Amino acid sequence: LTVYDNIAFGLRMKNVPKPQISERVKKVMDLVEIGPLGGRKPSQLSGGQKQRVALARAVVNEPQVLLLDEPLGALDLKLRKQLQVELLQLQRRLGITFVYVTHDQEEALVMSDRIAVMRTGKIEQMGEAESLYEHPLTRYVSQFLGSCNLVDATVTQRTANGAAVQTCIGALRVEFRQ
Repeated sequence: LTVYDNIAFGLRMKNVPKPQISERVKKVMDLVEIGPLGGRKPSQLSGGQKQRVALARAVVNEPQVLLLDEPLGALDLKLRKQLQVELLQLQRRLGITFVYVTHDQEEALVMSDRIAVMRTGKIEQMGEAESLYEHPLTRYVSQFLGSCNLVDATVTQRTANGAAVQTCIGALRVEFRQ
């Protein structure tokens, strides 16, 4: 299929009228900046152009939520950075929720309003990027999101809002966050 036909495929399967298909496909192609590529075949596209076609194919159906599973994984670093910015801008323009799956911690921090760090299929911690980075609740989350300094400690006394602990660098007071 051509780029145009690839993007229009889902709409045709839904029996959307041809004039409406044409209007929606052209609009979404312009939105993801592939307007001039409508007549090309996939073999004639770069990796970044193929990603844009895949995104257009999904967006043309006007979903409320769009699942993006490692959408930039196969691209070189320069193109990844460029498309990160473009995906963020596109998401804001469309106003739909993107569920963005990535194993790249930096990409997760840059791309997300909220992050769910998962471990063995369960959510370990969820929240805003800054909150997770600055206040990880588990060792796994702290190590997953970046370099961290972990110090082994033994609780010597508990209080209502914290504890006294003994570490290799001396006694410390730890406050619990709500």
